Amino acid sequence: MGNQVEKLTHLSYKEVPTADPTGVDRDDGPRIGVSYIFSNDDEDMEPQQPPQGPDGGGGGLPDGGDGPSLPPPQPYDPRLHEVECSVFYRDECIYQKSFSPGSAALSTYTPENLLNKCRPGDLVEFVSQAQYPHWAVYVGNFQVVHLHRLEVSNSFLTDASQGRRGRVVNDLYRYKPLSPSAVVRNALAHVGAKERELSWRNSESFAAWCRYGKREFKIGGELRIGKQPYRLQIQLSAQRSHTLEFQSLEDLIMEKRRNDQIGRTAVLQELATHLHPVEPDEGDSDATRTTPPPGRLPAPGREEEENRETVVH
Repeated sequence: MGNQVEKLTHLSYKEVPTADPTGVDRDDGPRIGVSYIFSNDDEDMEPQQPPQGPDGGGGGLPDGGDGPSLPPPQPYDPRLHEVECSVFYRDECIYQKSFSPGSAALSTYTPENLLNKCRPGDLVEFVSQAQYPHWAVYVGNFQVVHLHRLEVSNSFLTDASQGRRGRVVNDLYRYKPLSPSAVVRNALAHVGAKERELSWRNSESFAAWCRYGKREFKIGGELRIGKQPYRLQIQLSAQRSHTLEFQSLEDLIMEKRRNDQIGRTAVLQELATHLHPVEPDEGDSDATRTTPPPGRLPAPGREEEENRETVVH
């Protein structure tokens, strides 16, 4: 933990909040929360991925390869691989990923086709099975600014995608966005920032901060005073959901990204195997709160999970 604590000492003073941003919170009974302890970045530390197939699956052997050929990649289907969820700050929904009928917002496109849908200031998300989603800000001229491998870089969209399929995700977060020109300025102003100069834990937090300008997306942007005003509601089925509570948006985003990385099937299996549902209160039939066992089992994720611990309140 020595190295992790050292990282905190290098935060600039202006990044340390001096007031409680959550205000007064009513005590509405037992709370179940997850805390992350000084965890590292997520996809920015992953090893380089092999080229992706045209549908977002893994690629096969190169032409002339000796071993048995791999099966053709399966088309990437968000409904099969991604977790439907909502994020609440107190009673306000601030993020929603929904697969409701007729919704095309989560459809994915090849990088070349995605370019035709992007406008300066748009948030772009690249997705692939068993990988952390990678977020970027489209700044025009076929280029994006993104946090990758502990550095904010300006890259061509097709290069930043690394062959993954992508989509415009302006509507996932429900905060009021800045103007497109302000979003682009925010992104370009930080190109070249790296390592200890960074104020964001991952590519999603950086891109979202550029668009919405909220300090909650930054490292240490909120005081951790024991209260848990953020809720991540994971949809288990049409009638059942599981809720986790967090002290900060930063912590919640890390858990949400972990779920995206391990995939929908693994998340549902983990909840079914290791968590014990309790009966919902009367009038709350569509929400299930569960109690984690002592010490959460390690997840298949990489560095983002190394120093995470679950806290039951």
